[in-house]
Amino acid sequence: MNDQSTKPIDAVPTVERITELSTADLNDLCDAADAAIHSGGGFGWVDLPSRDILERFWQGVVAMPTRFLFVARLDGVICGTCQLIQPPVNNEAQAHAVQLTTSFVAPWARGHGLARALVEAVEKTALEEGFSVINLDVRETMESAIKLYESLGFIRIGEHPYYARVHDEVVKGYYYYKVIDPKAVEQEV
Repeated sequence: MNDQSTKPIDAVPTVERITELSTADLNDLCDAADAAIHSGGGFGWVDLPSRDILERFWQGVVAMPTRFLFVARLDGVICGTCQLIQPPVNNEAQAHAVQLTTSFVAPWARGHGLARALVEAVEKTALEEGFSVINLDVRETMESAIKLYESLGFIRIGEHPYYARVHDEVVKGYYYYKVIDPKAVEQEV
């Protein structure tokens, strides 16, 4: 007898850009951020902020027209995110480049390719929006993120020996870039 109910169900991973947050999405996003911060991948936070601070943070992100918010979902539940930050309009010299930030996948959702899918979605959107370079920075302790970025062609261009302080320990940081539209950055001869 073959009982289909004991067969494992494959999780469905998805990535999308969102411009508004439902109450359920806001709760999922805060839960995922809690898990990421607790595991040491707090995109700047070291200690877990109160829930109302996290909610205001995410509501502020979607309210800012210069930020693109991408979310990863596993079976419809938000479990990760990253953002693209556009340069200010008065920065014409760097209008070609965006900053990738706030990238994480909650520990319980890792192993489904969502971190890679988030970065790939960011690259695709940045290119469609007319940008040619993506910049990012990351703590040296984020070894999996560093491996991912480097495997996707991001190039390390520097390090900051006093990048962050995590529980009274100074942590080095690395800076990366990736050219996503080589024609747009070529020099005319």
